[in-house]
Amino acid sequence: MTGDQSATDLFEANRTRLVRIAYRMLGSFAEAEDVVQEAWIRWQGVDLNEVRQPAAFLVRTVTRLSLDVMKSARARREAYVGNWLPEPVFEPDEETPAEDELTLTLMMALERLSPLERAAFLLHDVFSAPMDEIAAALGRDPAAVRQLAVRARKHIQDARPRYPVAPEEGERIAKAFFHATNNGDVTSLRALLADSVILTSDGGGKANAWLHPIVGMDRLVRLFSGLHRKLTLPAILVRWTRIDGLPGYISYERDGTLQTTALEVENGRIVAVYITRNPDKLARLGLPGSSTELH
Repeated sequence: MTGDQSATDLFEANRTRLVRIAYRMLGSFAEAEDVVQEAWIRWQGVDLNEVRQPAAFLVRTVTRLSLDVMKSARARREAYVGNWLPEPVFEPDEETPAEDELTLTLMMALERLSPLERAAFLLHDVFSAPMDEIAAALGRDPAAVRQLAVRARKHIQDARPRYPVAPEEGERIAKAFFHATNNGDVTSLRALLADSVILTSDGGGKANAWLHPIVGMDRLVRLFSGLHRKLTLPAILVRWTRIDGLPGYISYERDGTLQTTALEVENGRIVAVYITRNPDKLARLGLPGSSTELH
């Protein structure tokens, strides 16, 4: 085996993990794949004889590149039209390791951390990287990295699911929500929603979406009832799925727009609804952007 082949094999053996690390830091697969591609370019110029731990070296490279991207990404999100949600990850995915089962709610909480806190938490608590490797990746001593991770945990502890929902129960609630909103069934909808439920939708200025979160059962019931009266065509279900660990589904909605709907559930009630309609974030589905394109 040539040196080039060996370098390629080493990189490909780590590629999936590198993409997942970059995605969890950036919330965008397109940006994550760009970061990993840049890491590959840099890897080709490395003398393997000087690299004792290739996996750690690659994680360090991807982490540093991701931190650089985060600076510009945050500036772009400040100018983002409406609410920003992470690009959805669809399950079940046999390739998704148990270590990487972060919910969408937790991903949103990570957005409130500083870049270094986010990196320390993800690498240590999610991807189980050794502390000395994280310290090298962040250019900090291990004690400082521990403090970063501790602060991060304190900031996001409320976002961790206290009562995980079994997949079967989650699918039952997702089906009930889809049918209630599709049929204008106010009674069933009220039975599903928590009083303080919050709906967040992301259209990115490229698809119709509510620009601000909608809070409260009464407001959501009025909203979905109004849509049922105004738009006569029914929604078309594509499939039930889990989206970043939350029960949900993919559908073409009443206006024909492709969207994903993820539901956060506590004590049998929906406490948050996350709707993604930005076509850029749904491109990985490989589906037409609207139901009219199906014909």
